[in-house]
Amino acid sequence: MSTYLETTRNVYKEAAETPQVGLCCTTTPVWQLPGLKIPKKMLAMNYGCGSTVNPRDLVNDPTILYVGVGGGMELLQFAYFSRKKSGVIGIDVVDEMLDASKKNFIEAEVQNPWFKSEFVELRKGDALNLPVPDHSIDVAAQNCLFNIFTQEDLKLALSEMYRVLKPHGRLVLSDPTCETEMPESLKQDERLRALCLSGALPLKDYIKMITEVGFGTVEIRAKRPYRLLDPAHYDTEKLIYIESVEVCAIKDPMPKDGPCVFTGKTAIFFGDEEYFDDKNGHTLMQNQPLAVCDKTAGALASLGRNDIFISESTWFYDGGGCC
Repeated sequence: MSTYLETTRNVYKEAAETPQVGLCCTTTPVWQLPGLKIPKKMLAMNYGCGSTVNPRDLVNDPTILYVGVGGGMELLQFAYFSRKKSGVIGIDVVDEMLDASKKNFIEAEVQNPWFKSEFVELRKGDALNLPVPDHSIDVAAQNCLFNIFTQEDLKLALSEMYRVLKPHGRLVLSDPTCETEMPESLKQDERLRALCLSGALPLKDYIKMITEVGFGTVEIRAKRPYRLLDPAHYDTEKLIYIESVEVCAIKDPMPKDGPCVFTGKTAIFFGDEEYFDDKNGHTLMQNQPLAVCDKTAGALASLGRNDIFISESTWFYDGGGCC
């Protein structure tokens, strides 16, 4: 086993035995759903950097895989939408985290009459070799785990998620990203990597790794401030700003001209005609915004028309787009 993975296990073994509220932090609010009560210890063990729970992913009673269980909060939230035995499968390599999560589910049963612990099946396993059959999962998720991996291991973890998903299944991720080059000394700091800080990639590289394993559609759903690494406290000569990003990668077939990546761009046609048809499957109605992937935005811009406006990326996409 790589020494950085051993360091990571030790960090989260400690976090399972003694909840550490400040281990990760996020500006994403915890979902408030009717009839859902989250035990205080689950909240204290929310070691994510965003949210992977989105109701529009969770229709038709899906089977859900969650890797890196933490205190079980997001597994409980997922179970809210999939109330069947083993409807949610939680995978973790740390025994103490699995035990803590199991105890938290017992308390969740007390506070939530609708919830049964059997809705969540906990399995010991490794994100790099998931104990899950091929093509068996509708929605897979991980929160602030994959950024810990080296790029070689990240590719393997993404490939494993792709393997277990059904066709058109969804992989929902939340991870830190960083546009400033990370000093090599910080990259090699195993504890900083385990704390979800020094493994952050530029968003462009992160998305490229997701599409290279085969995901044909990628949605950037949110991008938020996360942490700062400053010269006074870290081995860096410049201020390093880290953001958290929430992404949904869909196991769609890969288009011949490359993946559809939505970063929150919108096209608006304001010509004299009722609509504009680009003859490539996209119809823009007069003065009605249409969310477009970056590829479509580029193609429309290349037409050189003065009656089509294309917005900058908002880093927020919530469906209803061109593809």
